[in-house]
Amino acid sequence: MNTVAHDAAIARNYIAVWNETDAQRRAELIEAGWTANAHYVDPVAQASGREQISALVGVVHQRYPGFRFNLFGKAEAHGDNLRFSWTLGPSSAEDLIQGTDFVRLDAGKLQSVTGFLDKVPVGA
Repeated sequence: MNTVAHDAAIARNYIAVWNETDAQRRAELIEAGWTANAHYVDPVAQASGREQISALVGVVHQRYPGFRFNLFGKAEAHGDNLRFSWTLGPSSAEDLIQGTDFVRLDAGKLQSVTGFLDKVPVGA
């Protein structure tokens, strides 16, 4: 797999984790794509380790039921760093939230994710 396709696959798999509502399936996706000591942080949440990251995703599903994440643009890599943007909104409506995540990889797995919220409506 070429580098661009590999970067895109990592970003797609990351989005798949955030869209997975089944906790067992989500845990399997996290196990496959994240290091055991992975860390996630954004302006409103943080989690360390696969279990906490999965729990955080579950909280997002509770707060925004029926919402879906989608990649926005293309993933770009530089060494072991990856950057991509995403959107979040109801399945059949306009996206309400946009963000950009910066990822540090370790042997092709997500080691740390730092998320930024680019667009958030009041009250979200």
